[in-house]
Amino acid sequence: MTKPYALEERTFNFAKDVLGLCRVVPKTITNVEIVRQLARSAGSVGANYIEASQAVSKKDFFLRLKICRKEAKESCYWLRLMDVRAEGTATQRDLIAEADELTKIFGAMTKGK
Repeated sequence: MTKPYALEERTFNFAKDVLGLCRVVPKTITNVEIVRQLARSAGSVGANYIEASQAVSKKDFFLRLKICRKEAKESCYWLRLMDVRAEGTATQRDLIAEADELTKIFGAMTKGK
């Protein structure tokens, strides 16, 4: 997975890659709910970043970035819970790592705000 510096593109790619994984995981009773939650949180990271870039005030900007951090952290949680049957597949591990990195990036951007 490439790591562009442009966060809008990076969060878009994250959501797209998560949705790709969601399409191929086994449709177990637990995975159905996890996929639903994961699709929402992963998409919300990028959507809130776009909202932050269009913020009308500094307060709104930092609020949106904090939501990005929260949603990235939540995505990491759901990715860890997901049963992909191939324990710790590269895609799952890569997406967990990316969610963790995004959490740290947005955390650093909002530190002290």
